[in-house]
Amino acid sequence: MDTVRSHIMVCGGTGCISSDSDKLITLFKEKLSSAGYDKEVKVISTGCFGFCGQGPIVKIHPDNVFYVQVKLDDVAEIVEEHIIKGRVVNRLLYEEPFYKRKIQSTSKMDFYKKQYRIALRNCGVINPEEIEEYIAFDGYEALGKVLIEMSPKDVSNILKDAGLRGRGGGGFPTGLKWEYTAKSPGNEKYIICNADEGDPGAFMDRSVLEGDPHSIIEAMAIGGYSTGANTGIVYIRAEYPLAIKRLNIAINQAREFGFLGKDIFGSGFDFDISVKLGAGAFVCGEETALIHSVEGKRGEPTKKPPFPSEMGYLGKPTTVNNVETFANVCPIILKGSEWFSSIGTETSKGTKVFALAGNVNNVGLVEVPMGTTLREIIYDIGGGIVGGKAFKAVQTGGPSGGVITADDLDTPIDYESLKNIGSMMGSGGMIIMDETSCMVNIAKFYLDFSQDESCGKCTPCRVGVKRMYEILERITEGEGTSEDLEKLELLANMIKLSSLCGLGQTAPNPVLSTLNYFYDEYKEHVENHYCRAGECKSLIKYSIDANNCIGCTACARVCPVNCITGKPKEVHIIDQSKCISCGACFDACKFDAVIKP
Repeated sequence: MDTVRSHIMVCGGTGCISSDSDKLITLFKEKLSSAGYDKEVKVISTGCFGFCGQGPIVKIHPDNVFYVQVKLDDVAEIVEEHIIKGRVVNRLLYEEPFYKRKIQSTSKMDFYKKQYRIALRNCGVINPEEIEEYIAFDGYEALGKVLIEMSPKDVSNILKDAGLRGRGGGGFPTGLKWEYTAKSPGNEKYIICNADEGDPGAFMDRSVLEGDPHSIIEAMAIGGYSTGANTGIVYIRAEYPLAIKRLNIAINQAREFGFLGKDIFGSGFDFDISVKLGAGAFVCGEETALIHSVEGKRGEPTKKPPFPSEMGYLGKPTTVNNVETFANVCPIILKGSEWFSSIGTETSKGTKVFALAGNVNNVGLVEVPMGTTLREIIYDIGGGIVGGKAFKAVQTGGPSGGVITADDLDTPIDYESLKNIGSMMGSGGMIIMDETSCMVNIAKFYLDFSQDESCGKCTPCRVGVKRMYEILERITEGEGTSEDLEKLELLANMIKLSSLCGLGQTAPNPVLSTLNYFYDEYKEHVENHYCRAGECKSLIKYSIDANNCIGCTACARVCPVNCITGKPKEVHIIDQSKCISCGACFDACKFDAVIKP
């Protein structure tokens, strides 16, 4: 590779590509070529930088200048000013929202200051489609160390000593899982990477596969050696085309370099990987359902035991770990168990990746040490609530988790602490809600998702979750009763106790947690037919303030059902029997005369 004086790193993650970052790359190359700088400056497509709300992102090395929200029209200026003249384009720098100051280095940005990147270590740093760049950052060194210096048992022991737990939601000790598979009798074993990330608002695993696919391939090969498996399978949902493309490129490159295939590193160990596409069923995130889907069967869970470590894919001992879990393996092998276990809390070691979304200023992907508080993530890293509104709740664990209120914002994030306050870690979705969010409607949203994603195998989940959703639908439409609230809680607890798999057992969690923390909102919906957030359309009744109305007729002109009457320059009236609560009048009024309860 020719030596160049500068690199233009352009985010090539799905989020930025949707905002034309791929076109930015093409245009940068054209502008550099026409200026005669294409031999001196190289344009690199990287994985996700994490700061998704500020994309598309362009970072210039070695200057360490971080440009945000870069558009096609900005490319010529960056080339002319920064690359040719050496002057930073200040208007494209990130502006810190509170002090209104421009920041050019990520090390000085609050979004990055408290992050500690292990799983995301190479995302935004390397070109994921070039194996040489991965090798330059210690790539495949851990695999070589394992095959040449360590026994299979040594590998599982170092993971146990490190305290690495599964990052897919359950938090089971990874080294122990690998040890169980290794001890299970049989000459044919498998290791599967669960990339079937299905939580609403979650994109952690996708980003790792898009930005650093070789780290997963290398870790799976290490896992194969430790457990006695010669075959690996990546089960990934078909909705992730970019991740699939880069994964396949990486697998082919690894084969060409001898990191997959026969006699890897001359050790006598054979290992190869195939990719299996899933149809996007949330239930296939559960390992037994996933295994059935890989086998070509209907994605339904089965009761455990036997566990997959004893009887999994094709009836053979099988290890299933998710993407983020694998992404932690190689650094542990290279840096040691003491290094990893020094990060985090007593029971939850290392870091956790979260997809920060919702009503928060800095939307994106963050990786923090276990034990970091929710307040630090939401306010220090996330930049606080949009528009300065009041924080109301945060949902962790996706459809399987629960809401956490302001009273628990100082809770350190680890598996046990979140469980103790009625939520869970899950795969890492973190959705922030402000004062305008209706918690009854939020619960209904998650129940709607869970009833659609139920595999239908067991009655509690198939029927019970649907009945719960129907109750919530009645409540949000103003037809609920006090008896409905009792039925809702009763059903939720029955479903938790009797469902077959984790999807059904945890589906009631959003309802139970919102009932616990926001019961007054449920009562308002039922007793007063009132939604304080104004999200439940059937409960909204717009009215006109006679003191503010000047009779401009703007509201009447936009009403789609003609329910507003009144002559020009006279107070208007809304016919409540005809009003469909669309909000058009509220948006049209410039004098605060239309009142939204």
